Order: sequence, then C-alpha cells, then structure tokens
Amino acid sequence: MSDVSQYDYELPKELISQRPLAQRTDARLLVVDRTAGSLAHGHIRDLPELLRPGDCLVVNDTRVVPARLVGRRTLTGGAWEGLFLAADAEGSWQLLAKTRGKPAVGESIVLVNRHGQDDIELRLIEKQPGGVWIVRPASSEPAYELLDRVGRVPLPHYIRGGEMVDEDRQRYQTVYAREAGSVAAPTAGLHFSNELLKRLADRGIAMCRLTLHVGLDTFRPITTDSLAEHPMHSERGHIDAATVDEILRRRRAGGRVVAVGTTAVRVLETAARDGTLRPWSGTSDLFIRPPFEFHAIDCLLTNFHLPRTTLLVLVRTFGGDELIMRAYAEAIREQYRFYSYGDAMLIL
Repeated sequence: MSDVSQYDYELPKELISQRPLAQRTDARLLVVDRTAGSLAHGHIRDLPELLRPGDCLVVNDTRVVPARLVGRRTLTGGAWEGLFLAADAEGSWQLLAKTRGKPAVGESIVLVNRHGQDDIELRLIEKQPGGVWIVRPASSEPAYELLDRVGRVPLPHYIRGGEMVDEDRQRYQTVYAREAGSVAAPTAGLHFSNELLKRLADRGIAMCRLTLHVGLDTFRPITTDSLAEHPMHSERGHIDAATVDEILRRRRAGGRVVAVGTTAVRVLETAARDGTLRPWSGTSDLFIRPPFEFHAIDCLLTNFHLPRTTLLVLVRTFGGDELIMRAYAEAIREQYRFYSYGDAMLIL
C-alpha cells in the first residue's frame, strides 16, 4: 500500500492524552493476536502473564534532553524559541530556532530558565538551511548540565501546546533512560515501572538495551502523496555485541523478541538488514513500509500513533493493515488514550 491517504483516520480530540496516569502500569493495553486475528483488552501490568518465560524485551535506553529553549533577542527584546539539536567538542551548539524578524550573525539571545529568570546568553554564529543556527553559549558548562538548568522538556505540540509542567521532567522519561540525546521520548517505554521490570525478570523475561536517539522528524506527518516519495529522516543509534548475543541465544531457545516501541524496531531491523542480527552503530534512515521482511522482531509493544506518520506505517506493516485498522477503530470505540502519554498495543 503506497497511497499515504490510506494511513489517515479520524480521532476525537478528547482522546489525545494530556497528562500521564498516576501509575505508569495502569495504562490500558490492546492485545492484538496476528495468528488468531483477535483483539483483547488488558493493562500494561498484565505483561508478565501475556509474555512467556524465555522472551526478550528490547528497550531503547535513550534519555530525553530538556532541549526546548525560551528567551528573547537582546537587540529587539522580541520573543525567541529554540530546540537544542547537538553540541560539538568546541562548545558550539546546533539549534532549530523560531522568532519574529530576522536575527543576524553576531546577535545574542538571553535564555530564560524554567523559573522565569534570565540566565545565560547565546551568540549567533552561523545560519544554516532549514532554520538551523550554530550558536555559542556564554558558559563553559557541559551542554547537558546547562540544558538541565535552562531547558524545558520538548513535549509534542498536541500535549498542552508543548508547555511542560514539573511532572513532565520525570514522566516524559523512561525509568531505564541512560544515554542522553533524544528530543522526544520513546513513548512505549514510558509505561514501565521498576516494579514491573522486576516482575518480568522474575518470570524469566529478559530486558536487553539498545539506543536510538529520537529526532525531531520522528512524529512529523508524511507530506508526499506516496510512501516511496517520502524522504526518511536519519537517527543515531547502536546495539552492542553482548546484546545481540543475548537476543540470538533467547531466540534459538524458542523465546520471542518483543520490541518496545518503533525506535527499538528501527535499530533491530537496521542491524539485521542482511537477514542476520549483528552489532551495529551509526545512523539509520530505514523506512519500514510495505513490502518489508522483518528479520529481528517477533512481537511489538507500541503506543497509538498519529495519522500519516512513518510510525503508523511501520506498525501496520508489521501487524497487517486490516487487523491494525480494526484495532485502531476498537481503541477509539473503547476510548483508549492516544499518543505519547496514551495507552498501548501489544502485537503478538
């Protein structure tokens, strides 16, 4: 299926979740059985019973950076917003910036921290295509330490217009997050608590880590008419030899590889492009769309995704068009919570 319009659907606005649940594991879970073609309702806390001893959960341990920056131009006083993308060894930052007017090279921006206080200045060094700027902060602090003080959680626009509250600093982050580098959360992992991970381990279900740093383009809609015309974005990641060995050992023993989220799928299937899972490090621009042969995963835990996105295309490619469309219709009918802070689906 190559027509992008086939990946559209209508969602009542009130089903877009605005806040996380008090308990991560209370999220609802729609269980999709591909063999039986069936749908069943449960909760994330049921995962130890839904999975089998010997299965292997593969999680993305990227850490979300408080990358959203708010400030003003010192020259005009005009409002300014930026999104931190990367830092280099010399201390320069790459930002995606938005402001009225046309800032010039050499101007400075005063950043306002999340308490509303003026903080450090950024000097505009170079303008690049696509609204990207190279800037230099007036501070020798490491980039991530500085962002922890002045940055805000980069929530998607559909959650309270992107405006964070204090609880987002902890809840828009998985409990196993380790490697800083994402500007959006791998949202399927937000449902896990340390207690649930222990229950899974006690049942003989392993957790294996890989990393994919989630980029700005992940949730953007496809704007071309056909999937083949869509320019797929790249994201940095890696999976090491020890993780690959454990996954292959579990699979040989009859266990299933359960990818937690589409980002884990991208790393696993990138690392198995030739049919065999191998250690991998680099950037992936893999666009999983029909027809695609999956080599590395057996099951998928995933949230409900926006229409016309590469994430929805991936899920329907794995789960089957008719069955996943039926699952989405069921989730809407049963008033599941959608998107980043929403409920989840387990495709077996």
